[in-house]
Parts: sequence; structure tokens; C-alpha cells
Amino acid sequence: MQEPTFLILTALAAGPQHGYGIITDVLEISGERVRLRAGTLYAALDRLQGERLIETDREEVVDGRARRYYRLTADGAARLSAEADRLRRNADTAAARLRRDPARRLSLGGAS
Repeated sequence: MQEPTFLILTALAAGPQHGYGIITDVLEISGERVRLRAGTLYAALDRLQGERLIETDREEVVDGRARRYYRLTADGAARLSAEADRLRRNADTAAARLRRDPARRLSLGGAS
């Protein structure tokens, strides 16, 4: 799973959000590393809806403009959970290997 997809699903795991809310949440979750543009976000949302990982929660009109809210589906929550588990296992493996080879860790700039 690509990082932007993971972050979008993570944003929606907190509850339904509209596009701008997702953009700002992704920015916060990523520590301001990932800045989604509107075109990129809406293409991803269309794809994720097609994959049935998210769905439209509701639409409302704010200042004369339609605002669509999206929510995570059960399939989306399961995919996000599986990806989080995969990333956690990979990070645990990397950390364990670094602990086994302290000389390598020191040469990479780590302190112990």
C-alpha cells in the first residue's frame, strides 16, 4: 500500500471527513511530510471507493458548495489494520537486526 493511501485510510479511521479535513489530517499524521493536492486526493478517493475501502457518508451544502464526507468501510478498516500490522512487523525486524549488530548501528550514526 502506498503511503498516501495508508494516510488517507488512517485519517478516515477517526471518523467521517470531507476532502479538506482529510488533507489537513494527513498533513498532521505525517508530521507535515505528506501534502496532498486536491486533485491527487480526489483521484485517490475515487479509487478507494471503487475498491470499496471507503464510501460516501453524507453530503451537505456549506456556503453554497456541496461538501461530501467519506467514511471507512469494514473492508477498509481490515485493510488498514493488516497494513499497520505489516509495517509494525517490518519495523520490529529492522530494530531487532540493528540491536544484534551494535557496530553497524554506531557506524550509521546511532548512539549507545
